[in-house]
Amino acid sequence: MALLANLNTFLTLAFVVIFSIVILGMLLKKMKQPYIIGYILVGILVGDSGFGLIQNSEIIQGIGELGLILLLFFVGMEISLPEFKQQWKISIIGTTFQVLFSVFAVYLLGSYLDWNISRIVVLGFVISLSSSAVIIRIIQEKGIIESKLGKNILSILLTQDILIAPMLVIISMLGGKEQSTTDISLLLVGAVVFTAILIYIYIKKEVKIPFAKTIEKDHELQVFIALVFCFGGALLSSFFGLSPALGSFIGGMIMHAGNSTEWIHDTLNSFRILFVSIFFIGVGLQIDLAFILNNSNTILVALLAVFITNHLLNTIILRLFSSDWKDAILGGAYLAQIGELSFMLCLAAYNMDIITSFSYSFTISLIAITLIISPFWIGFTEKIIRYKQKS
Repeated sequence: MALLANLNTFLTLAFVVIFSIVILGMLLKKMKQPYIIGYILVGILVGDSGFGLIQNSEIIQGIGELGLILLLFFVGMEISLPEFKQQWKISIIGTTFQVLFSVFAVYLLGSYLDWNISRIVVLGFVISLSSSAVIIRIIQEKGIIESKLGKNILSILLTQDILIAPMLVIISMLGGKEQSTTDISLLLVGAVVFTAILIYIYIKKEVKIPFAKTIEKDHELQVFIALVFCFGGALLSSFFGLSPALGSFIGGMIMHAGNSTEWIHDTLNSFRILFVSIFFIGVGLQIDLAFILNNSNTILVALLAVFITNHLLNTIILRLFSSDWKDAILGGAYLAQIGELSFMLCLAAYNMDIITSFSYSFTISLIAITLIISPFWIGFTEKIIRYKQKS
């Protein structure tokens, strides 16, 4: 009877989640908005702020961490290091300037609020990242992904995705918990190992995946070979005291560099949709609507500050690297939100006692709201540009 009751609870949860995704997905499709917004709203719906179907905090955190590991694996599979040669200026110089300026902006605020340097660096990293998942989908739908603006945006997003690796290493080293000499040594060794892997991928350009030819037409084993790299990388990263998501990210990059990986993309496309949705549902589960209402004024101020700062900064960067003002302003709007990978930075910092529980709740609420508002911010910017052109 107990097993039957648990099964019924699970079936109810699965039905509500899937049915809600379908309904919200159809509404968002008509509104020409990304499905990611729907996933976050579904998470809120089934969490404590909604029907309360999932109340166990350990389950919520587990879903979020699993989603991060899988999301970063798929992000890594999209990254080709040699492509940096084509637009290295805006990729490396522009994005590095953006990150440093973001940290500096938070430093000015943090100095006034008496924040420690670890918290300043983490929050600077958080606001410097834009959303690949949201923006790539939007520029694909608008048909500008092959345009000069589209390529500039993609190069910035790609660089930010790669920078997540050193950011996680830095956060691990800034961890608020006391660490022994052994722990610090493991962190340094892990950083060296993963850096060496990235350098090897860049130099070799092609990596042979074990058994790739043997299982070329075996779709079942293909799934598990890919997951070995995903969870094996996560396990290795955890051994060194780094974020598991960092290891899965490197595992994804290895798969991309494989010489027979087209089957991986074909086989795992459905899994990608499923696990990306799990990640964003996990984000929604952690959002407390009562917390947002109680801190609405502060969140609103932070929201405007993030959008205006990121929009202005990315506009300047795009303008400096050969975009005209129209494309630069529009590109700034595309990159104005805080990205989904910032959730991972927040989680890592929270687990290491760098940020408090209040700061964690505030930051994930802020990130989620920027993702939801981002398409409307872009549409508003487009209307202003069209109005200026007409007048």
